[in-house]
Amino acid sequence: VMWPPPATFSLFLLLLLLLDQAPPCRLQSSGTKKLRLVGPANRPEEGRLEVLHQGQWGTVCDDDFALQEATVACRQLGFESALTWAHSAKYGQGEGPIWLDNVRCLGTENTLDQCGSNGWGVSDCRHSEDVGVVCHPQRQRGYHSEKVSNALGPQGRRLEEVRLKPILASAKRHSPVTEGAVEVRYEGHWRQVCDQGWTMNNSRVVCGMLGFPSQVPVNSHYYRKVWNLKMKDPKSRLNSLTKKNSFWIHRVDCLGTEPHLAKCQVQVAPGRGKLRPACPGGMHAVVSCVAGPHFHPQKPKPRHKESRAEQELKVRLRSGAQVGEGRVEVLLNRQWGTVCDHRWNLISASVVCRQLGFGSAREALFGAQLGQGLGPIHLSEVRCRGYERTLSDCLALEGSQTGCQHANDAAVRCNIPDMGFQNQVRLAGGRNPEEGVVEVQVEVNGVPRWGTVCSDHWGLMEAMVTCRQLGLGYANFAIQDTWYWQGTPEAKEVVMSGVRCSGTELALQQCQRHGPVHCSHGPGRFSAGVACMNTAPDLVMNAQLVQETAYLEDRPLSMLYCAHEEKCLSKSADHMDWPYGHRRLLRFSSQIYNLGRADFRPKAGRHSWIWHQCHRHYHSIEVFTHYDLLTLNGSKVAEGHKASFCLEDTNCPTGVQRRYACANFGEQGVAVGCWDTYRHDIDCQWVDITDVRPGDYIFQVVVNPTNDVAESDFSNNMLRCRCKYDGQRVWLHNCHTGDSYRPNAELSLEQEQRLRNNLI
Repeated sequence: VMWPPPATFSLFLLLLLLLDQAPPCRLQSSGTKKLRLVGPANRPEEGRLEVLHQGQWGTVCDDDFALQEATVACRQLGFESALTWAHSAKYGQGEGPIWLDNVRCLGTENTLDQCGSNGWGVSDCRHSEDVGVVCHPQRQRGYHSEKVSNALGPQGRRLEEVRLKPILASAKRHSPVTEGAVEVRYEGHWRQVCDQGWTMNNSRVVCGMLGFPSQVPVNSHYYRKVWNLKMKDPKSRLNSLTKKNSFWIHRVDCLGTEPHLAKCQVQVAPGRGKLRPACPGGMHAVVSCVAGPHFHPQKPKPRHKESRAEQELKVRLRSGAQVGEGRVEVLLNRQWGTVCDHRWNLISASVVCRQLGFGSAREALFGAQLGQGLGPIHLSEVRCRGYERTLSDCLALEGSQTGCQHANDAAVRCNIPDMGFQNQVRLAGGRNPEEGVVEVQVEVNGVPRWGTVCSDHWGLMEAMVTCRQLGLGYANFAIQDTWYWQGTPEAKEVVMSGVRCSGTELALQQCQRHGPVHCSHGPGRFSAGVACMNTAPDLVMNAQLVQETAYLEDRPLSMLYCAHEEKCLSKSADHMDWPYGHRRLLRFSSQIYNLGRADFRPKAGRHSWIWHQCHRHYHSIEVFTHYDLLTLNGSKVAEGHKASFCLEDTNCPTGVQRRYACANFGEQGVAVGCWDTYRHDIDCQWVDITDVRPGDYIFQVVVNPTNDVAESDFSNNMLRCRCKYDGQRVWLHNCHTGDSYRPNAELSLEQEQRLRNNLI
């Protein structure tokens, strides 16, 4: 081996050291590279980060990517700053090359190609590591995006929003606004759309974006007459504005199946290079939409025989925080089941949304993002063309044929109309924007006024409606004592009392309440408050296990002292000659799954758990389940209850770590995806049927019966079985959760509560 001379060798070592300490390579580029964000159509400030290099769009790997890199990207895109970044392809996996990896910026660079990286196309990443960014919506002062396109084609993310500008006085008074001139926000500025070439397909897309399932023709002759009158008025501002091409979107051509106007063929201005005015001789396009039943209550019509499609398949959404979102479930063969996310897309999701009375789909969600369902997976590889009236009209495979699991349950977020409810409620005084004193706006003697809500009877259902109205997800707590939160000084007066919500309302103003305000304690420390959260647990009983483990036991009274102390026996046990005799118990095992997206935790903190000396354990929830035996017409003949003396992760699926255990006064709860098992042989895991005569009955179990702990879906907390008792033996059959077979998908929570409490 020939070594270099000493001096040369020293320089060689120094060069190596300098190279080792040098920053990563700077990208050599002939010009600033273009960036774009690919994400939700109505949020241009966030999405998967893509960069254009050598005429091809590619993605950026999330390795080493942090806030300073996101800040540079957002500034290059014309936004003021970055709020955060997202790893692991949160906005979906991209296609094509991964252009950049190990991007490292100081934060002062003007463009991303001025930062260090491995070099163009040098990456060891997969598209599952595509990075996304969330920019501050505020644009930089003086920001100008690319030149207006004159070609008829998809305009991508530059068509941001759509709205209707009401023209008729009756349309202005209507809420939500369903008829008016179409206005489109293009590159941050609102423009009107020319009516030349406008079709009902275009109207369908616009109405879908605005949350309406369908559209109807408008009286174009009347609107043309109104337009001509304004054009003849020399003082009309509209007369001068229409002469500017920047006022118009020249032409739109949609198929009618697009989920967003940006996917249509759009021509912003007349042909390039020609000084022709936009929309010559035309007027603004006018659209009339039809609101769904959730937003336009109609008088009930006489019941009629269901159509074939309605008989074949019904659809509902479950576990969504907002109206118009949730896990998609379909009714087939009299049983509700889920839809697999294989080939699930916005077109199929839009068919579901329109069938339910909403607009087109805003997001098609994969991977059980809104919680896992229970029971069968009915459909997989759903393929809709976009014009189907119901999901049953689409092509699909049976879920059992594709090997889908509930971890692949499909969900959707639909476009819904803007009712203005979000501006009629606010939270004040909390430690963060998700909590505080509830302040509402109501009309007092015809004048809008802000004030507080009386906390009499204020509970979780009312808090759920409040959080939904605010767009803050689910309610974590309903708070009746808010002395530690300072509300808005000018909104101290109580303006709403006696609020009772069923849980399905869009706003507190739709709930039942007192006419004249009557609050037992007046304003101040007892104003209603809430704490909201983005995710919630969802408890569901394993129906099959209950059915398989049920049996009878004649248990001696000498072994039931502790159970009697905890009131787990029927009242007739009080009059027995203790310790002689026995009680006949219907015993069973129960397994309670948490299928939600947050851990189920006791409402009470560990400091307030109750110690029960007899069984020598703590109760974190005094009544965790109700066990009842009912006659076939719903009358209660026997009852029991179970305190959560040990709320823990008995088992979890493979790859999920147990988080909660009761040993050594440990933390109690049920983690996401895990289950808590109460074996048949522990105290109080029974119904005392000593006084029950032989016959046919309904066996009912209700988890979290008083709704003490918030859940994303209370409708599946009830389990029911048919029960046959001949005096010596017992059979349970047809066990199912409360809404597994119900044909009516929209039984209100108030009706559900009456059913549970035998108030039919």
